[in-house]
Amino acid sequence: MLYGIAAATAALLLAALLAALLRGPALRAGIVDRRMQRRLPLLGGLAVVAVTCFVAWVGEWTRIAPLGDGVGRLLIVAAVLAALGLVADVWRLRARVLVAGTAVAAFCVVPYDETGVPGGMLAVCWIVVASLAFKGLDHVDGLAGTVGVVTAFGAGACAAAEVLDGLAVLLSVFAAALTGFLMHNWHPARIGLGACGSLFTGFLLSSSLVLTRAGYGLGPSAAVVCCFGAVALADAVLVVLARWLARRPLLRRGPDHLAHRLRRLGLTPPGSVVLLGAGSFSTVLVGVLMHTGWTGERAVLWVAGGVLVTVAVLLRIPVQRPRETTSVQVSGQLRVRNG
Repeated sequence: MLYGIAAATAALLLAALLAALLRGPALRAGIVDRRMQRRLPLLGGLAVVAVTCFVAWVGEWTRIAPLGDGVGRLLIVAAVLAALGLVADVWRLRARVLVAGTAVAAFCVVPYDETGVPGGMLAVCWIVVASLAFKGLDHVDGLAGTVGVVTAFGAGACAAAEVLDGLAVLLSVFAAALTGFLMHNWHPARIGLGACGSLFTGFLLSSSLVLTRAGYGLGPSAAVVCCFGAVALADAVLVVLARWLARRPLLRRGPDHLAHRLRRLGLTPPGSVVLLGAGSFSTVLVGVLMHTGWTGERAVLWVAGGVLVTVAVLLRIPVQRPRETTSVQVSGQLRVRNG
């Protein structure tokens, strides 16, 4: 207990310090993203990954909080995937490379002896979808970190209920590191999570749920994991439907995510994050209650209904056109005028 508190405190402080130190090098190296007409350095995810791995390794090395074979392998694979995300932040890899890398990583962590081959394949699909959907949440200041912290605490509670102490400690350390990062990522953000941190977060959380639910029935497990990933999945469904109906490329970025549409309704950037964070807390709480047996599987129907209603309502909110399209139209108008 005391080690868990000390480890979480150390992770929070180290992540906050390292994120602040990495901001300057990221700006000088050009590892940035454009957000709200400003340059946002993207090495915040590296701080979260490095601190989580370091604190967890100290617990493993001292044998005070050993992770166990399955959890140790999960952390190593997640760190390798984070390295791929870091490469994507620096050199802008194609989306198919990230999908393939996430799929290979998922194949390496699923416990097939407990899930079976068919269940294992479904678990791989869930991890890939959840990881990429969580990456999509990193479209506004503070959102991915807030949802990640809430989900990590819920997943840690489920792991503790299954007496998976190593996994519970890892998730608590990760939640603390992500909280330290959020000190610099709240609006207006001074550093971003990037593909490195968002892929690591989504992969670690979704894989942890697979390990926690291994041995349970497929239907109840699907209900639990969908509750945990409700906000990320709602964002992904909303974006896919909006771009498909507008006949726009699915992989082209645009201001059509959950937080963007909430802002069109008049919410401030922090207000939209708080609202979505509260929604994540509600759905994660339902998932924890379902896992621990305090409520039945039918509770997932309320979550699914809330997601469908949210998507249906926000889909009708008009959004601004992507900046790339607007700039092309403007340049075309200038050429016509000059001609």
